[in-house]
Amino acid sequence: MNANNQGGEGWSSWPAPAKLNLFLRIPGRRADGYHLLQTVFRLLAWGDTVRLRVREDGRIERSGDFADGVEAESDLGVRAARLLASDANCALGADICIEKRIPAGAGFGGGSSDAATVLVALDALWNTGLGVERLAGLGLRLGADVPVFVRGDNAWAEGVGERLTPVALPPAWYLLVDPGVHVATGELFQAPELTRDSPPATIADFASAAVGQHAPLGNAFEPLLRRREPAVEAAFAALAHVGSPRLTGTGSGCFVEFGDRASAEAALVLLQGRLPAPMRAWIAEGAERSPLHLALEAYQLQGRRQVAQGTGF
Repeated sequence: MNANNQGGEGWSSWPAPAKLNLFLRIPGRRADGYHLLQTVFRLLAWGDTVRLRVREDGRIERSGDFADGVEAESDLGVRAARLLASDANCALGADICIEKRIPAGAGFGGGSSDAATVLVALDALWNTGLGVERLAGLGLRLGADVPVFVRGDNAWAEGVGERLTPVALPPAWYLLVDPGVHVATGELFQAPELTRDSPPATIADFASAAVGQHAPLGNAFEPLLRRREPAVEAAFAALAHVGSPRLTGTGSGCFVEFGDRASAEAALVLLQGRLPAPMRAWIAEGAERSPLHLALEAYQLQGRRQVAQGTGF
């Protein structure tokens, strides 16, 4: 957490990391029609920045550039703050400013991560002390991907994405591509050609695929999007020259995994001449732990030191 008053007095800055789905399959549906999912979430050491300032009047206000076109009442960060205030019976408010880097609709988890960061950071700033379990429960009410960001671990996920088992993943760097297509997730889940009966996988299956012992588990939405969206197919064709491209989540974002930064940077250079405009590409490091939780620990350590010194916050 950066508490150096960036943006003015009283503001603090918190990371909202992006994520990748290293695979995604649908082994069936629940009785209520919701699709059952299996995936592995990989957190990245790159993403948005959420700036927060505590208010004494109880109001939740969004400030900054709203170029994403999302109204304040629909903004996940605003909704997260209001949900936390209501659940914790907290009379404080907050100003929220989100510095966006994660493209919308690309499957990198931007809105969900922003919401999780607001929950985790305001729980600390407001001193509501709900803890990770309760915050994850609130996050699930905002979206299926929010709990993984609240918990802060790379994770094997099942159910609708809420049943999380932390997994250790090896160091990796990723070449990411945003084809510039905003995907309507609801339409994809309703597509008749979507495969909804894949055999259930196990963590052992994922581990074996990761070391090349059997075929990758794949993403159920990849063939669908490659047929429907020419930009996604073009991104896959370009990335195929530097590695084995994959789709993340239910968005249009694509990626190739590398074992080290130098290889990812070299692939980025090779890709530049092949990637159709206006697509963009960049590299990001896989995170061992969420940058948000590292920031929270730094904030808590700072508070303990100030209390020990008798200075408080």
